[in-house]
Amino acid sequence: MQWTSRQPFVPPALLDRLDRVRLRRAALRYAAHGWDVTPGAYLTGRRFDCGRPGCTITGCHPALDSWAESATGDPVRIAAWWRRQAHTVLLPTGVGFDVLEVPASLGRRVTGLEPAGTGPVAGIAAGLGPVADTSAGRWMFLVSPGRALRPELEHRLDVIRHGLGSWIPAPPNRMLDGSVRWIVPPEQVQWRLPDADRVQELLVAAARPRSRPVIPRQVSTSRRAA
Repeated sequence: MQWTSRQPFVPPALLDRLDRVRLRRAALRYAAHGWDVTPGAYLTGRRFDCGRPGCTITGCHPALDSWAESATGDPVRIAAWWRRQAHTVLLPTGVGFDVLEVPASLGRRVTGLEPAGTGPVAGIAAGLGPVADTSAGRWMFLVSPGRALRPELEHRLDVIRHGLGSWIPAPPNRMLDGSVRWIVPPEQVQWRLPDADRVQELLVAAARPRSRPVIPRQVSTSRRAA
């Protein structure tokens, strides 16, 4: 028997259909748990296309002008949106939840997922809720809505709070640089949202400069024996 490493050819039309089904299922699952969704532009090659004439935005963005007002949990409308295009699944923020977006290095420290960490259980035990990340190196912590950033975080340009009038791309969307995925899936925390103050407290603590351990000076063999 001769083995080959070549991938089987899958017609583009079938790939598009599989994408639509996968994203529609994700959108319906979020809606079933009370998270409104809105369709985003769909990925075509190296850009996102929303289908609106004259739109020059090439990155991920809403497919509808009135995306905030159109966001819904209605399964009939959701199924209609994903019937013909593999729209990205966008989650509007500021009503059901806010999102604290931070660099991956900070996110790993909070969740205990550093190389020497103990895994996501540490983050869950600390009172975290759903956490997602992007291949661009950004982590997204879903928290209870309405709480402004603490002063220690507000001055940081790499920390963003998504509240009213904003949105995030939800897993399993594909971005230009890779996929969005769950680090702590909603199911793992029973779809519960943590207190925003608690998560911000953890972020502030993780962002503090770490002091180096004090290493005692070596004592010579002759002095130790004395």
